[in-house]
Amino acid sequence: MLITMHPETPHTRQIHQVVECLKSGGVIIYPTDTHYGMGCDIQNKKAIERIYQIRQKDKKQPFSFICPDLTDISRYAKVHNAAYRVLKRLLPGPYTFILEGTKEVPKMMLTKRKTAGIRVPDHVIAQTLVRELGNPIISTTAARSGEELETDASLLHEIFGSMVDMVIDGGPVPGIPSSVIDLSGEIPEVLREGLGDVSEFL
Repeated sequence: MLITMHPETPHTRQIHQVVECLKSGGVIIYPTDTHYGMGCDIQNKKAIERIYQIRQKDKKQPFSFICPDLTDISRYAKVHNAAYRVLKRLLPGPYTFILEGTKEVPKMMLTKRKTAGIRVPDHVIAQTLVRELGNPIISTTAARSGEELETDASLLHEIFGSMVDMVIDGGPVPGIPSSVIDLSGEIPEVLREGLGDVSEFL
């Protein structure tokens, strides 16, 4: 199902429709401030396994996930003072931060180092969905392994339509991955330079 939403003022009824889909174990494609993501409720193991199959990814590579705001991050990650200052300054924004996960994070979403990738995208639709669901949403690129990022939701619907439950068309997105910064240690480490400016960490 393809749903067209206004990127800044999504209709409440449409948001509820997508949230019900997520609650029932659905997999969706949705817009973020970087690219279209593929996601599900982080608490639904079967839905996460579906995404691994669709994305053709190794389960040893955990997906990152979206939180609605900074307050929520502290539920899912251990944030020391220096990391908190970085998060407060740069979120919401086009970054994925690697942090030590708490017991709230399902084990399959943690690395061997017990870390997780967490995002707070600067996009109303993504933030509203997570807030309404009450759980984080898995955040992985809506693309097959090795394929280029597709920024047109209608084309993503053609590619993945039968594999996912809903595709949300929120208009154009940059089509550039987020910058990935590891904040789990004492010194921030840039793991990937993407859309977010990382010059202060280099």
